[in-house]
Amino acid sequence: MVGQSKSLADLGLTAQQGRRADVTGLAVDSREVKEGYLFAALPGSRVHGGEFITYALRMGAGAILTDPEGARIAEAELAECDAALIIAEDPRQTLAFAAALWFEEQPETMVAVTGTNGKTSVANFTRQIWIALGLEAVNLGTTGVEGAWEAPLAHTTPEPITLHRALVGAALHGITHAAMEASSHGLEQRRLDGVRLAAAGFTNLSQDHLDYHKTFEAYFEAKAGLFSRVLPEDGTAVINIDDPRGADMIEVAKRRGQDVMRIGSAEGADLRILDRRFSPTGQTLRFDWRGQVHQAEVNLIGGFQTDNVLMAAGLAIAAGADPDLVFNTLPRMDTVRGRMQLAATRKNGAAVFVDYAHTPDAVATALQAFRPHVLGRLVAIVGAGGDRDQGKRPLMGAAAAEHADQVIVTDDNPRSEDPAVIRAAVMEGVTEAGASDHAMEVGDRAEAILRGVDALGPGDALLICGKGHETGQVIGDDTLPFDDCEQASVAVAALDGLGV
Repeated sequence: MVGQSKSLADLGLTAQQGRRADVTGLAVDSREVKEGYLFAALPGSRVHGGEFITYALRMGAGAILTDPEGARIAEAELAECDAALIIAEDPRQTLAFAAALWFEEQPETMVAVTGTNGKTSVANFTRQIWIALGLEAVNLGTTGVEGAWEAPLAHTTPEPITLHRALVGAALHGITHAAMEASSHGLEQRRLDGVRLAAAGFTNLSQDHLDYHKTFEAYFEAKAGLFSRVLPEDGTAVINIDDPRGADMIEVAKRRGQDVMRIGSAEGADLRILDRRFSPTGQTLRFDWRGQVHQAEVNLIGGFQTDNVLMAAGLAIAAGADPDLVFNTLPRMDTVRGRMQLAATRKNGAAVFVDYAHTPDAVATALQAFRPHVLGRLVAIVGAGGDRDQGKRPLMGAAAAEHADQVIVTDDNPRSEDPAVIRAAVMEGVTEAGASDHAMEVGDRAEAILRGVDALGPGDALLICGKGHETGQVIGDDTLPFDDCEQASVAVAALDGLGV
């Protein structure tokens, strides 16, 4: 149990020269090391964790887990101490399995979903379905741990110690079901290895994170790790076959020996979308489940939202829920925070929505999905983050220009970069799409939202893309308070004389 010491063997570890150690805790940050801890000195993008082994030993580390390079960096210090040394070719994966053995408990039924877009919504909807079925459930990811038990998370897929601490916390609070987001970074860095999954889902793949993965194929391979490595052979892979890479992911799952459930509108889908009818506040969905036709009124904006809902339904079914009971819950699905979320409505009826769309494909998908719900003009606010994939910036502008009637380019999270340079790249895409006459550049995000709201007439709608649920804007080394929903409400109140 957590709180007691464990031997290296208990954690599946073998030290060099047969050394033994009673491990009292785990840490990847040398500043958190206490007497008897196992310190994982992992390779990093800038600095190897081996540089901090000396400090961890001074703090009382009883065991060091690292790779051959880490051992070489601290060779002299390790030779002079009594700490057990574990050298692994893949220390990240070794740590993940050790963390699972250290914390021991996880919710009984777990699923994970990967893909460029839709992870947060799918995980959230899966949790909503389970709760509607009377189960104690949470979702973990970009928005933290939400549901029957809540806790913050710093990353979509946190490092294994933090992740398993959250999972055991959920289990100890009576949570039986959990839906996780599986980011490409998290999968590449083996953070989910050791999580016991019943099912896993794949939504889609489009350009993102190429600053980290370098090539699109490497990005796909990182995502595919959820099926080739993390989901066990007796698990079920729930795959969106409408995505061009869906067939490739099915092959990955089949090679692993997993059952496959196909989701989508194409022939051959087990859970197949037949038709959608849109209204200003939602949509009617008709779908087929293995020969039986069902219909549901879903109070969500955008066709891709029902794609996400059906992926969630597929995951719930794959994890053991009764299909008919799952389908009965669909009208009860609520909008996920920051995902096609209604932020404010003007006196003239024009609506302002906020969405997390921060890739070219997500922007295009969100605007295309929005169009059937809008009688008038569609205005889009778009930007791009600094210190991230630069290649997608003009593509973001082009996507907005192609699918919106008016585009406002503004700052997202510029981080350490010059915001004007980022905006110029986004505007380049707008210009190349031939929409410069219907676009403007407004650096200040609050002013951009005010201008977007001011441009709305009866029947129009504004979609603020990029930050979704975020409550801060990263400028340089500072994170300044900023909430798109809040700014939209302030703008509507100011323009319509409602008071703030």
